[in-house]
Amino acid sequence: MRVKNMEGKSGKAVPNQFIIDDGWFIYFQSYKSIIVKEEYPHGNMTRKQVFLDRDKWDYSKTTGKYRNQFLGETRKETEAKIKSGEYILADLN
Repeated sequence: MRVKNMEGKSGKAVPNQFIIDDGWFIYFQSYKSIIVKEEYPHGNMTRKQVFLDRDKWDYSKTTGKYRNQFLGETRKETEAKIKSGEYILADLN
C-alpha cells in the first residue's frame, strides 16, 4: 500500500489531502474521510468503477477542489455521472 499527499498546481504537497493505492483500489482521502474510491481490478489500469462517499463527496469547498483535481473533472460533471449511474454513492467511511 502506498500513501502520498496530493500535489497542488504549484507541484507542492497539499496537507490533509491524500492518494492511497493498494493495488486494487485508488482512494482520495480528505483529512480523515475517504471521498473517492476507484476500482482497478487485478492491477489493470483501466478504471472499472468509481464510488463516492454519499455523505462527504461534496463536504466542503476544499474537499470539492481536490476531488475535482483527483477525478479530472468539474463538480457539474461529477453530478451528471452520479445521476447517470456511472458513479455510485456508497458509505466509504
